[in-house]
Amino acid sequence: MSDFVMPSLGADMESGKLVQWLVKPGSTVKKGDVIAVVETHKGAFEIDIFEDGVISELRAKEGEELPVGAVLAHLATPVAEEAAPKRAARPTAEAERPPEGAARDVERPPTGAPAAEATTPEEIIPAPQPSIGPARVKVSPAARRRAGKLCINPDLLQGTGIDGSVTFADVELAAATGAPAKAASSAARNKGFDPDEMRQAIAAAMSRSKREIPHYYLMNTIDMSRPLTWLEVFNRKREPAERLLPAVLFLKATALALRENPRFNGFGEGGRFRPADGIHIGWAISLRGGGLIAPAIHEVDKHSLPSLMKALRDLVARARSGGIRGSEMMDPTFTVTSLGERGVESVLGVIYPPQVAILGFGQVLERPWAVGGQITARPLVTASLAADHRVSDGHAGGLFLSAVDRFLQDPEAL
Repeated sequence: MSDFVMPSLGADMESGKLVQWLVKPGSTVKKGDVIAVVETHKGAFEIDIFEDGVISELRAKEGEELPVGAVLAHLATPVAEEAAPKRAARPTAEAERPPEGAARDVERPPTGAPAAEATTPEEIIPAPQPSIGPARVKVSPAARRRAGKLCINPDLLQGTGIDGSVTFADVELAAATGAPAKAASSAARNKGFDPDEMRQAIAAAMSRSKREIPHYYLMNTIDMSRPLTWLEVFNRKREPAERLLPAVLFLKATALALRENPRFNGFGEGGRFRPADGIHIGWAISLRGGGLIAPAIHEVDKHSLPSLMKALRDLVARARSGGIRGSEMMDPTFTVTSLGERGVESVLGVIYPPQVAILGFGQVLERPWAVGGQITARPLVTASLAADHRVSDGHAGGLFLSAVDRFLQDPEAL
């Protein structure tokens, strides 16, 4: 028997509201299954479970506000697989209807992210698809499930979420009125995603970071001639949807450098450093509705470049349409941020606790560079490291930045 508790979805999260259960007692669950939706002051997230078992008891009620660490449910581990109860069918529409007074909007807005105005390059978007008819409406996963239960076509609704995405509340409104949701009032919009609340959440986390973490900063200029030449040749042979962006080179080189320098990959907890089990890099994403989010790409060092490009496109698409899972917000072990596509030459990030470092990349610019005693024009990028002086020092930081440079100079091996 084990407990499923209210997870921490950000450094400044103290409590969360259980918006919806997606399981019931007797449901068999496997690691990675989404079993609930939890809302914080920064947004609502699908919460996935971290072990196999059977839900023996639901301790928390929908609409209940609970502190981080509070028990939400009990999970029993079957003695033998054949003894485990069959997985319960999804509840009926009536059974899943939230109780009166419970929060119903389960759009997937973002949580806090590094305070530096970190954004994803604008071209990092889902791979282009052939245009067939009108564009598909963005619908949050929970909203689409609810619409299916109520026999409503969510693609016909007018969304009130981020970038006009259809939220759980929009589906409920359509069911109650018998008509698609009308233009959102300011109150309806605030019920889902509030940019002001997002900014307050980011400010709270970053104020804590600057107050508690002794930052030090290092910068290195990297010659991008070899990696960009290799990238051009690689992309020339492929369709647009299969081409790579420089961002994946930055990510993979960073991951390999973290493997060599593990003091930067982990968490500062209680004045001590806890190394991470894997290299899960949070990629900072700018949201068009306002605010930032930095969900993790897991095991970045084990990805091939095409696989990493696919994972990055998927992450950005889900972040901007409201489909990020709680686990992707809980376990970033390091953060990478880039403002190159915004014309910024360098960025000095603020560490997102409990992480111990953040790496920023600026714009790749053609500048004078000395090569073999001659001055020539080369594409250069500035990499900026902010790190926790309680965990590492400038010597270790210099070795880390040098490793990032070294891996970028050998793109064939990434």
